[in-house]
Amino acid sequence: MASGKVARRAVGSEISALLDSTEIAALIGEIDASGDARGRTGYGARALVGACLVKALYGLPTWTRVAALIADHAGLQAALGGAPSVWACYRFTTKLRLYSETLADCLDRIAASLQVELPGIGQDVAIDSSALPAFANGQRHVTKDGPERRRYSDPDASWGHRSAVSTRGAGGYYGYKLHAAVCTTTGLPLAWRIETGRRQDSLYAEPLLDALTARGYRPETCAMDKGYDHHAVHQACEKRGCHPIIPVRKNQATLDGRGRQLVLLPPAPGDPPTRRHPHIPRSSRRFDTLYKNRVAVEREFGRLKNDYGLLPLRVRGLERVQLHADITMLARLSQALIRARAVPVAA
Repeated sequence: MASGKVARRAVGSEISALLDSTEIAALIGEIDASGDARGRTGYGARALVGACLVKALYGLPTWTRVAALIADHAGLQAALGGAPSVWACYRFTTKLRLYSETLADCLDRIAASLQVELPGIGQDVAIDSSALPAFANGQRHVTKDGPERRRYSDPDASWGHRSAVSTRGAGGYYGYKLHAAVCTTTGLPLAWRIETGRRQDSLYAEPLLDALTARGYRPETCAMDKGYDHHAVHQACEKRGCHPIIPVRKNQATLDGRGRQLVLLPPAPGDPPTRRHPHIPRSSRRFDTLYKNRVAVEREFGRLKNDYGLLPLRVRGLERVQLHADITMLARLSQALIRARAVPVAA
């Protein structure tokens, strides 16, 4: 019996259902209509978009392994309508960067369909970031005590700090950050963006909330860790009708003149909520429950990296990493959509 704890790999029939869905079929039609997506051997947009989905759903890091899998898998060849070569996949991803708006429109259509199939999605969200180490060496010196590096293979990446996870200790890394807003009920990513590793997390809470609104979501609460405990973040949430669920940092702003922790109560009747006096009291059971659900964003980061091939990165440059993340999210959300449609609704 399936436990649901391990990601179920897509079969040929599911890949075919993804490509036949109205949302992705519209993407394929728009690319085909442009007339410049077909490779030298005549692979259509369906086969090449399908290869992108296979790469993410099977968690494969390189196009070499994707092309080899499709070549040996008759079911995938039947679903895609062919077996694209590795060079055709590389050329298509280069062209796909020119269709960033078309890809964004497809993701918007999937978001709208998810709201129909999963009522209440996006009502409670969690925002956080996760490190994406670059496919490059960011060390300043070529060798220990050697000459300084003059050329970096990925100059868009930068040094950042990541927290300790499992047996890995905290420390610096060279690469990017994935900033994402995840629904705590369904565990699905609803908005995301890629930035370099040095950028502060709290700078992107407001843009992610705007991205949620642009896709039709109406979050009522947003859970974030202490790194987002700033007046600007609280005000941005309340301005958009979303109550922040953020534990307070123990700094001088929350201590009285004697160094004692202030009692942070809800705002008085008629007063607007503030960082010290949030709409949902930090001492309430509802606050504890909503903040515990923040772990959904951490689980989703692990799922995207380990099950959907978000890591390891095999591309360089901010634009390419953003496209890689978009393709991963396309596979993740479209698969969730067709599985939601396959579940019978109780009368």
